[in-house]
Amino acid sequence: MNNQFDSQPIIGAILKNGDKMREKWFDKKFRFDFSYDNYGSVLMKLRENPERISKLVSSLLPEILTKKVDGKWSIQENIGHLIDLEELHDGRIDDFIKKKERLRPADLNNRKTEEANHNGRNINDLLKQLKEVRENFVKRMKHLDEKVLLHSAIHPRLNQPMRPIDMAQFVLEHDEHHIGTIEELIKELTT
Repeated sequence: MNNQFDSQPIIGAILKNGDKMREKWFDKKFRFDFSYDNYGSVLMKLRENPERISKLVSSLLPEILTKKVDGKWSIQENIGHLIDLEELHDGRIDDFIKKKERLRPADLNNRKTEEANHNGRNINDLLKQLKEVRENFVKRMKHLDEKVLLHSAIHPRLNQPMRPIDMAQFVLEHDEHHIGTIEELIKELTT
């Protein structure tokens, strides 16, 4: 990966039966080599993603937003999952501030999302909450001091060092993964 950040999704795709299929998140490999020259643009894209998601889904009917395909998360559950993970991201900012050697682990079973009943919520409430939690994340990341920005800690699942900019890139790539999934669901459910 080069150090230039463009507006294209970072996540790759693989072909299966002639159709585009999302690469599984846990199969994704990461190279954390962004320079801090890219930090502002990464944070800006993170801040913009809730509005981007809102534009994708705001005109969709509730039955489209809550429809599961092949037992996988609905559009609303994908959005809710992004909200659910903000608590982890917030905690990892704390880990960087405390200069911990390892970042706290994620719940790889996504129990919070599975139990949240995001399909029972109003889409506007979900979108508002996503915007609020993301603004908090970006604000906290913008105000990290230089010593914290230079600290690296081991990401528990990837077992590789990560700096705050790397965490921001990781969160952005995770957003892109779910935005791609939402786009595919919209295409499948509305055509």
